[in-house]
Amino acid sequence: MEGSRTKGRTTIEVGADGVALITIINPPVNSLSFDVLYSLKDSYEQALRRDDVKAIVITGAKGKFSGGFDISSFGGVQGGKVNEPRPGFISVEILSDTVEAAKKPSVAAIDGLALGGGLEVAMACHARISTPTAQLGLPELQLGIIPGFGGTQRLPRLVGISKALEMMLVCEEAHALGLVDAVVSPNELVSTARQWALDILECRRPWIASLYKTEKLDSLGEAREIFKFARAQAQKRAPNLTHPIACIDVVEHGIVSDPRNGLYKELESFQELVRSDTCKSLIHIFFCPTRNNQGSRNY
Repeated sequence: MEGSRTKGRTTIEVGADGVALITIINPPVNSLSFDVLYSLKDSYEQALRRDDVKAIVITGAKGKFSGGFDISSFGGVQGGKVNEPRPGFISVEILSDTVEAAKKPSVAAIDGLALGGGLEVAMACHARISTPTAQLGLPELQLGIIPGFGGTQRLPRLVGISKALEMMLVCEEAHALGLVDAVVSPNELVSTARQWALDILECRRPWIASLYKTEKLDSLGEAREIFKFARAQAQKRAPNLTHPIACIDVVEHGIVSDPRNGLYKELESFQELVRSDTCKSLIHIFFCPTRNNQGSRNY
């Protein structure tokens, strides 16, 4: 690990309680570069292999969970200059088939930022504990894309279809909407998350795979009306933009079909949108030197 200080990474530390603490480290906002994502998978698989690990907590270094996917990687992806992981590697292989499907429970301990891909990592965990000031949201549409790590499928199942669409399309932050299971002070965050993970293991708290959660979903008939209304609103707000409609289509596909199919639909749509002229233009604007917050946010 010492030789990779300039790269994003994760660390793993196993406590006497049998909980492995996996920490995302990529200053200043712990963005999810490809280095971080590969390291997250490695740390997680190590925790699953180890006999002394009963449960897992994922957090971010220095009071920031994760500001999201590293936008600086987008230029290379769009131009074919970055060796991307194979399609579905992050949303399916890491977050769905490694984190969410694991035989050991995991809890996200969220402080500071949990935006975009950062929130999507947290939603793949079996529970989420946050501080009162934590910022949770999926603001990808501001960049001409949609959530690409499973957010279009998990968010509606955690907060309901209407609120999920509102959060994604209008870029609202989440507050006490069912996304987090408890709110505690920063000093208690990691210790509460550790105990919560052990409680899940001992069946004292529910073990929930959010991709398959259904109680917050509307009936199919009601859902279709929600999607119809959302499309009308999106077209009224931005008649020349296609990515808001693509987001609604992907959410609907997962509800009508099944969430696993929804993940692949999300992936297909994301790959198309990230190479679109709209996304390229918005990324260019994002990195414009005149922006006061240059480089301070990720998705």
